[in-house]
Amino acid sequence: MSRFSPLNWPVVRQLRSGDPFGRDVNTQSQKSKDKHGRTVEADRVVQSVCPYCAVGCSQRVYVKDDRVIQVEGDPDSPISRGRLCPKGSASEQLINSATRLTKIKYRAPHSTEWQDLDEDTAMEMIADRFLEARRNGWQDVDDEGRALNRTMGIAGLGGATLDNEENYLIKKLFTAAGAIQLENQARI
Repeated sequence: MSRFSPLNWPVVRQLRSGDPFGRDVNTQSQKSKDKHGRTVEADRVVQSVCPYCAVGCSQRVYVKDDRVIQVEGDPDSPISRGRLCPKGSASEQLINSATRLTKIKYRAPHSTEWQDLDEDTAMEMIADRFLEARRNGWQDVDDEGRALNRTMGIAGLGGATLDNEENYLIKKLFTAAGAIQLENQARI
């Protein structure tokens, strides 16, 4: 640390350098000059969409050593123009949370323990249960003999985080399977 001198006072430095309003480097400390943004260290930037609501705000995800270090709004987005709500801004915490599940968990009926499943086994279990529920809830005709061709064993609840194309395909799948109870969280 240098010796005390009135010439080092910020106001005196401002006046001596022709910066009376304090908008130049004279008002910065060395600590401030040495700082840099977190995104400078990123290896790459990945475009993404915020997972929280149906607005579809674009995000820039900064990655270093295959780990997300920062999530920011994308200023090139016509939807959000670089802005994110508090939940969207906290996406990095969702990704890097120590409590985030990264494996498929299954708990058998009446069991007290969870077990890990591989993706193929889980998909087979879901498909089998879907088909069984469809078969058990199928109605060919009503009490008066009118054709129904529907199942009451399946219901669908879409999510607001899905885009239009995904919701369209889910609606087509459930309709083709005979389900008539379809809803979306955005309407509830």
